[in-house]
Amino acid sequence: MAVKDRDRFSTATRIRLLGEQTAARVYRSQTKRQARRSRLTGRAALLALVVCSMVVALAYPIRQYVSQRAEIADLQRQKQEAAERVEQLRDTKARWQDDAYAEQQIRKRLHYVMPGETGYVVIDPDAAKQSRTDLGAADRPWYTNIWDGVDKADAADH
Repeated sequence: MAVKDRDRFSTATRIRLLGEQTAARVYRSQTKRQARRSRLTGRAALLALVVCSMVVALAYPIRQYVSQRAEIADLQRQKQEAAERVEQLRDTKARWQDDAYAEQQIRKRLHYVMPGETGYVVIDPDAAKQSRTDLGAADRPWYTNIWDGVDKADAADH
């Protein structure tokens, strides 16, 4: 029996020693993790602070860069439009150098006719009605027209 007790005791002792060793390993690994976490957290906070500082420091120059690029694009668009307008004006000038085009435009715009031709002007019926109302104002004395103009101006203010 003595041998059995000694084996039992030694097994119990072994188990206890294994448990203590395992507990010591777990405790050491936990303390290492906690130490690593605290160092990593400090590093992460420092990194976050540096990144935030860089963002704040670069925000204004980047905004200026973007706005200047937009302004440059707008100016290039305006330049292109101006170049197109210059080209149109050059075309118009070249057309006016042609006598046939100039004669056509003079006839159209100024209602000129060549000798021996009869010119006709078609009047819009609405324009004729408007001219008749103007004639009614011409039949009245001048001071009445002035007074009506003052009344209309006064009514427009209210």
